[in-house]
Amino acid sequence: MNNFYAQVHNFFSSLDITLANALFAVGAAVASYLLMHGALILFRRRLGQLSTDRQHGTIAQVLSKTLARTGTLAILATAILIGLSVLDLPEPWNTRLGHLWFFTLGIQIAMFLHRAVQIGSRRYFRSHGRAAVDDQVTVAHTVVIWLLQTAVWVVFMLAMLSNLGINVTTFVASLGIGGVAVALAVQNILGDLFASMSIAVDKPFEVGDFVAVDKFSGTVEHVGLKTTRLRALSGEQIVIANAELLRQTVYNYKRMSTRRIVFALRASPDTPPALAAKVPGLLRDIMGRQEKLRFDRAHLKTVDQNWIEYEIVYTMLDASYDLFMDTQQAINLEILQMFADQGISAAPRPQQMLLQAAPEGRALRSADEPAANEGQPGALARHVQH
Repeated sequence: MNNFYAQVHNFFSSLDITLANALFAVGAAVASYLLMHGALILFRRRLGQLSTDRQHGTIAQVLSKTLARTGTLAILATAILIGLSVLDLPEPWNTRLGHLWFFTLGIQIAMFLHRAVQIGSRRYFRSHGRAAVDDQVTVAHTVVIWLLQTAVWVVFMLAMLSNLGINVTTFVASLGIGGVAVALAVQNILGDLFASMSIAVDKPFEVGDFVAVDKFSGTVEHVGLKTTRLRALSGEQIVIANAELLRQTVYNYKRMSTRRIVFALRASPDTPPALAAKVPGLLRDIMGRQEKLRFDRAHLKTVDQNWIEYEIVYTMLDASYDLFMDTQQAINLEILQMFADQGISAAPRPQQMLLQAAPEGRALRSADEPAANEGQPGALARHVQH
């Protein structure tokens, strides 16, 4: 025992540390520990109060759960380092103390970031996703967390090696060249993988949505890591690569809130002007009797020798396609009844026969008769459109 005390005394003597300095360092370490521990408790308490606030609740909850990674051992190590810092240590101990500072603070910051990435990404997926989390969202969530957490620890390790005096430039360059080579080799797979993660995070569509992409349309059955599968209306399954899917314009009909309808209605051009002027008002009355429909307008748009044409515009307040077809059918039937009640014909003007007198000594012929009969007497007949 005496030999141990002698070795400790010789060690402190070699560091040129007096008893008073040692006692002062111990006091600084104890005081630092108590202050940091108390401040951490008060900070957690304050964050717990802010977590109920709507404006700061999300950030406060993330910080509160992140600071939960601060253990007693980390506070104790920091307090000891503070105590050692008040000592005037000779080299190489002063340099070693700096390395210890960097290692202690660096690993604690890395643990904070590791925890914050996990909590933040989980909250993001939960707030932007559905109540029932599917396999694709779970896989994408896991991949995102793994990539971000790996980046945190890689940066910490490189910084730690650099702090110890190791040249990491060549190592970083090698990692960059290797990463580029791997990325070029598997760029298609990585493109589909990151496209899958983008679909999971941004959610342009979900399983069960009816979408149209380029020349394809169908109900989304599955969104995988590489492909998305649609079930077409005709029954076949359509498999599209995720990267190719995101390059196209995607129409998501499941998320329609309203449906705007424009259709044309034609009537005979022999309709009297006074009766033709009544049709838009009658159409307004027909639309007003339909449920979940907002009438926009009805106008006489075109008048020519074959027909008169009305343009009708209305909006379905429910995007259901079945409801739209039922409503359009009811409108069409009422329009037919209205035409019958008002005596309006929907048929175009019929073709008429126009007879022209032929020169004396020439025969009449129809437009579809062969030209060989032109020398016979009669008149020339041809069909014209009015």
